Amino acid sequence: MTNTLLVLGSANADLVVEVGRRPAGGETVLGGDTVVLPGGKGANTAVAAARVGARVALVGALGDDGYGSLLRESLESSGVGTALVKTSPRPTGIAYITVTPDGENSIVVSPGANSDVAPSDVDALALGGVRVLTCSLEVPLETVVHAIDVASRAGVRTVLNLSPVADLPAETLEQLTVLIVNEHEAAQLAADWNGLLALGPAFAIVTLGSRGAAVVARDGVVEVPSIEIAEVVDTTGAGDAFAGALSARLAEGDDVVRAARYAAKVAALSVTKAGAQPSYPTAAEVG
Repeated sequence: MTNTLLVLGSANADLVVEVGRRPAGGETVLGGDTVVLPGGKGANTAVAAARVGARVALVGALGDDGYGSLLRESLESSGVGTALVKTSPRPTGIAYITVTPDGENSIVVSPGANSDVAPSDVDALALGGVRVLTCSLEVPLETVVHAIDVASRAGVRTVLNLSPVADLPAETLEQLTVLIVNEHEAAQLAADWNGLLALGPAFAIVTLGSRGAAVVARDGVVEVPSIEIAEVVDTTGAGDAFAGALSARLAEGDDVVRAARYAAKVAALSVTKAGAQPSYPTAAEVG
């Protein structure tokens, strides 16, 4: 089966602990039992896309350890192709996540094997049949820049979830079909949302949490509302759910606004369950 969507990015084991509140500097706070879940922005994005029916493969790296096995199993059981996920001598990446009672999270990432995702891995890709390449920034910046360049020159639509924010070459930003940022990241990049387009992408999407998202285009801004949910359980990976669902719909030929409407619904449903990948809805659940 030909993959119409490639996701280049990180795969991490999420070590999650619930806390009553986040500790201040020099303070110790007791939390609940640690839960180990599959995560990483790249793997999350790929799983979210696969759950809603995309033919997707991940380009990444894992360590030869228990966490790596956990992640491969999660990817494969979700329908994500793993032939392009290499085994690194470094340990699998780990994200240390604290979750407070309101469902908000704080995260520290140890990249590990993700640092070994290299431009040479991009050069080995076969892009025939690929319609969309989606990247995030928990892997080396030079690899992301190279991947966007290669894909753009091959006529593949390119999506970048610019999280965390990093300085990118102007040419890279100009090669983007869609730039995805949240409100805080948008404020770091431009004085207003329209300023995001001045950076070069054809479209920018600003995710707005429970308020949905805003699609910024040359002819104006379209706000895409979220859906009402009964209770927020855990917001971990909601942004990745949005990126994955958006990419899945773009790979199926949707325009950016229609894809964003669908993605906002997927992201909202994802916060009703604990964890990142385990929380992502299927196409049937999205409706």
